[in-house]
Amino acid sequence: MNRVCIATISWARNEDEERILREALSKLASLEMPVFITDGGSSESFRTFLGMLPNFTVLEAKGLWPQAKSSIKAAQETGAEFIFYTEPDKLEFFSDHISKLLRQPIDNTLGVLLASRSAKAFATFPSFQKMTETAINDCCKEIVGKPIDYCYGPFVFNKRLIAYLDALDDHCGWGWRPFVFAVAQRMGLRVESFVGDFNCPAEQREDDQAERIYRMKQLAQNINGLVKATGIDMGKGSV
Repeated sequence: MNRVCIATISWARNEDEERILREALSKLASLEMPVFITDGGSSESFRTFLGMLPNFTVLEAKGLWPQAKSSIKAAQETGAEFIFYTEPDKLEFFSDHISKLLRQPIDNTLGVLLASRSAKAFATFPSFQKMTETAINDCCKEIVGKPIDYCYGPFVFNKRLIAYLDALDDHCGWGWRPFVFAVAQRMGLRVESFVGDFNCPAEQREDDQAERIYRMKQLAQNINGLVKATGIDMGKGSV
């Protein structure tokens, strides 16, 4: 892909998370592509580490969507035609799959290219997460029209979609992602999937009540993002 920038976020809340993110982001840096990362309050030592990664631009903001928006807007300023957004902890994906995704042919008719889990890979995730993400995928299918996995995380999107992001408030959380997918569909741009065996990391296969409540929150945010997209004034990028 030509003229693609990477946008991501980080917030290492403890030593274990910092260790995982250091390894994953070092792998991301090895791609030798421009990366814009907005940190949400990690330790000074971790922010120093980020600043030492080649081709990384480090920004700061608080909140999931303000962080993602900060990185996306910074990537946009480079003139990139497409933005590749990813969560920062996808070590296996960065190691084994990202290069192949970024070699997929694209043109200006593409709105979104999603990394989507195969059925085999989806089965490796915790049962409650699968339940909530199945509901999200079903709702996205209803609006976008394609029966694919919308929830894994990494995706490439057309810069033309960025104009509509200002319609989202700072508290939309994970709802910004399906918002983008639905707006792409409304613009008449293609929404495609790149399917692979993107398995759940071993350390993320257990859940507890706090995790299940978090998944409920994600479900609500995703549905709200879809609903928001259906009310957008496509001529102005706002409601």
